Amino acid sequence: MVRNKQVVLNKYVRGWPKDGDFRVNWSETECSSIPNGTVGVLLKNLYLACDPYMRHRMSHNHISHPGTILQNSFSPASVLVGYGVARVIQSTHPDFKEGDHVWGLTGWEEYTIAHNPQNLNKIPYTDVPLSYYLGVLGMPGIAAYVGFYNLCCPKKGESVYVSTAAGEVGQLVGQFAKMMGCYVVGSASTKEKVDLSKGKFGFSDAFNYKEEPDLGAALKKGIDIYFDNVGGQMLDEVLLHMKPHGRIAACGMISQYNLEEAEGIRNLFSLIPKSVEIKGFVETEFKHIYPQYLELAIKYLKEGSLEYVEEVAEGLEKAASAFVGIFHGRNVGKQIIRVA
Repeated sequence: MVRNKQVVLNKYVRGWPKDGDFRVNWSETECSSIPNGTVGVLLKNLYLACDPYMRHRMSHNHISHPGTILQNSFSPASVLVGYGVARVIQSTHPDFKEGDHVWGLTGWEEYTIAHNPQNLNKIPYTDVPLSYYLGVLGMPGIAAYVGFYNLCCPKKGESVYVSTAAGEVGQLVGQFAKMMGCYVVGSASTKEKVDLSKGKFGFSDAFNYKEEPDLGAALKKGIDIYFDNVGGQMLDEVLLHMKPHGRIAACGMISQYNLEEAEGIRNLFSLIPKSVEIKGFVETEFKHIYPQYLELAIKYLKEGSLEYVEEVAEGLEKAASAFVGIFHGRNVGKQIIRVA
């Protein structure tokens, strides 16, 4: 029997998550082999993703959205589940063999038995950091690609605004916009992230939203496309600065996830006279595009035309603080946890 180190939900989260809402647990159950007569794969988890959407599943009153990553709430004392990269160490499924590397939903633990491995993605390219499959080559990457190209239909010369510009999705959207020949402005929470956006990621301009009282002054050219990662007051203000026939991709609303009562949007009327479109989406609806995106992203990474930044927390003991930190802007780029 192999003892399995796990990160579990200590109690339902109310308001902002705290380190004490989670704990590291040792499971005494058998996890060293797949039970006889069952089909599945035994995974050794290598990297785990700290994704903001997980916060929804930590509330007792979360509304489930079947078929998406926003499924039922975690129960207290249950193992957290999120995106991870793992190595197959045993398989009774014909599509997987020992030694394969995969990414997909897995437990926040050292070992996971996946009884529905068809939902896992085999990793075809291992000559790039495996952790990238939790970022640029995984869910955030396809969200950035689909949200920008498929939903926003960008044109050369248009003005693009990206909130959370140095985040896991925003850093990619900004670079895609520059590749299209757009003028792209990003906002971030620190000078370091503003400088990173303008430097490494090549944004045309960027500003610290905590220090900029006049969004209109920061967005001098107006907005044709807004890629929204924060929602709330920022979205409300942006509506006043959209150009006619502008497009808004609602990818995330991290400013709202920890509130007991969500903030209202007052400026929705602005959508009508300007014929502005706003559309939400989940990347799981676009699985058919992933192979195409993966080939493109691998090409960009290898030729150096696409940059990606991630921050690594070492060990499951650091998982709680790493997850809590993403809601306070402590991380730069994608926050991941290295399990082993």
